[in-house]
Amino acid sequence: MLMRCVVFVGLFALAASSLAGTATSPAAPAAGAAVKADAPKSTSSGTQFMLPSDWTLHASGNKLTLNPPEAGSQAVLVDVKAGTPDDAVAQAWKAYAPAKTWPLQVATDVSPRDNWDQIRIYNYETSANDKSGVTAIAYRHGDQYTVLIYDVANAVGEKRASQLRAISDRLLPKGYQRESFAGRQAHPLDAARIETLKSFVDDARKAYDVPGVAIGLIDHGKVVFAGGLGVREINKPEPIDADTLFMIASNTKALTTLMLAREVDQKKFTWNTPVVQVMPSFRLGDAATTRQVLIKHLICACTGMPRQDMEWLLNSRDATPETVLRALSGMQPTSKFGELFQYSNLMAAAAGYIGGHVLYPDMELGAAYDLAMQKQVFDPLGMKITTFDYDRALLGDHATPHGMDVDGHTAVAGMGINDSIRAARPAGAAWSAVSDMLRYVQMELANGILPDGKRYVSKEALLERRKPNVALGTTATYGMGLMVDHTWGVPVVHHGGDLAGFHSDMLWLPEQGVGAVILTNADAGLFIRGPFQRRLLEVLFDGKPLAQGDIDAGVKRLKAEIAAQRKRLTVPADPAQAAKLADRYRNPAVGSIQVDRSGKNLVFNFGAWHSDVASRKNDDGSLSFVTISPGSDGFEFVVSGTADNRKLVLRDDQHEYVYDEVK
Repeated sequence: MLMRCVVFVGLFALAASSLAGTATSPAAPAAGAAVKADAPKSTSSGTQFMLPSDWTLHASGNKLTLNPPEAGSQAVLVDVKAGTPDDAVAQAWKAYAPAKTWPLQVATDVSPRDNWDQIRIYNYETSANDKSGVTAIAYRHGDQYTVLIYDVANAVGEKRASQLRAISDRLLPKGYQRESFAGRQAHPLDAARIETLKSFVDDARKAYDVPGVAIGLIDHGKVVFAGGLGVREINKPEPIDADTLFMIASNTKALTTLMLAREVDQKKFTWNTPVVQVMPSFRLGDAATTRQVLIKHLICACTGMPRQDMEWLLNSRDATPETVLRALSGMQPTSKFGELFQYSNLMAAAAGYIGGHVLYPDMELGAAYDLAMQKQVFDPLGMKITTFDYDRALLGDHATPHGMDVDGHTAVAGMGINDSIRAARPAGAAWSAVSDMLRYVQMELANGILPDGKRYVSKEALLERRKPNVALGTTATYGMGLMVDHTWGVPVVHHGGDLAGFHSDMLWLPEQGVGAVILTNADAGLFIRGPFQRRLLEVLFDGKPLAQGDIDAGVKRLKAEIAAQRKRLTVPADPAQAAKLADRYRNPAVGSIQVDRSGKNLVFNFGAWHSDVASRKNDDGSLSFVTISPGSDGFEFVVSGTADNRKLVLRDDQHEYVYDEVK
């Protein structure tokens, strides 16, 4: 239930899962001092953390307040001695003393690490109209606590997510240095270690009630395992195998940039060619912004373009590749090029369509991209079953997506959201299988050489995609459709993919010749892939056993969060409130909502897909209607307007869409 909300909460809990190495830290500044720096710091008790560039740091006794350039948001660090984390958090709130407080939604433990004896996360209930998220995290070492409070506007949270991660990346006890695998010899992935990894994934799958998972492993460039665990669909016997197709979502981006790398080799353009030179009609925001955009900027997550997915998620019936490109002309970056990581699916879609257009300028944009990917990527790599053809995929050996019903039980998810990305397919609409994805990873590990020894793509063009374009916290960077993570001392190149009921990851360790692919067919699969990556490192390097603790604590946390959210919902929606809704609403950017009260459940129909809807009374007195059908859950519409002019308000982190009643 409400997977979109659960994922959002995770943004403010990165300290529990995305930690990194440390450095010697100077003492905290004197009371009242203000510092503008990008440097390691420490609290009054010696807890280490990072102050992001352009943020200011103010000290007052045992409290440090970290402020981004935007007013009204802050991260607060408070050192206290306490008997329990609840006591520590209560003391921290007293020291912080904000003008407004929020009720606690749920408090859950995460698996301890980095010499912390306990880590506990507190999620607070904010209403949609607050446009903010509030989280506290209590870190205990002995009887000393450091409490980190995030009180951050949603817009700032999305825009500066990488900087929020930077704060927690190095939040470590005094003098502690994180475990590092740098310089260690990796064990071979022999039969016993392969079985260890398979058992770990299968146990995690069962714990999270994920029907099926496909995994693949490569050692020294050779496939040592490819297969499946579980079933394609809940309550059906057909098993997952190495050729079972899953939607790989944003893993499509790396395949798209591989196509661009081939075009660089073919001298169609360079990574630094202005986009308007190859597609004069391209527009992004104003003329000055458009002139800045180079080929590499289209898919670097570094141009300051925020997510703006609602237009195609909710209005996909009318979306085409051409409308996706046109939509960019009305969008403007919210940060400078190279300044902040901001993830834009529409920019990634433009990258693929422009690459296809360069090769096949007389074809429709979508058809040109599909043909370019087939000829430049799938055929040369021997990816024989990877496709953008949904009908072909659904007729063959394919996994069914699963989500959670309103009570947190695994159920088949609708495909409406997944269908919506067809118009932006270079960003995430490919179907693939472990068998095909391993061929791609093998090529990456071989630096562009195919198994027959032939050069497929130049090493220079291939590796340009891994070079840092923007920081992801302090331990990872984003290139072009690929991330490189140095959290544990060895570079791990990877990318994840997330759509309704499909969550995946592909990764490789260039220095060790090791690679892996994991594909899952349920929303809870999102929470397996990080621990899987950690478990792989543990098996290779005899690392501390952290991954199983992440799974055990993660399952408890997810159940607690779902139960807390469920308490606030009225299901079916309050009939008296549902009766006050208009029959139809419309917004020019995101389309129409048809309100259906004909059955026992209230339904919002968006044209290309629909969902059952629950109602919720918010703490600020407002009323929300929230979609709850598996695969389309978590969209929140706040009732607004008057009885004579009824409205609904939908928000993402940096945008607001007002639906007006259609009379």
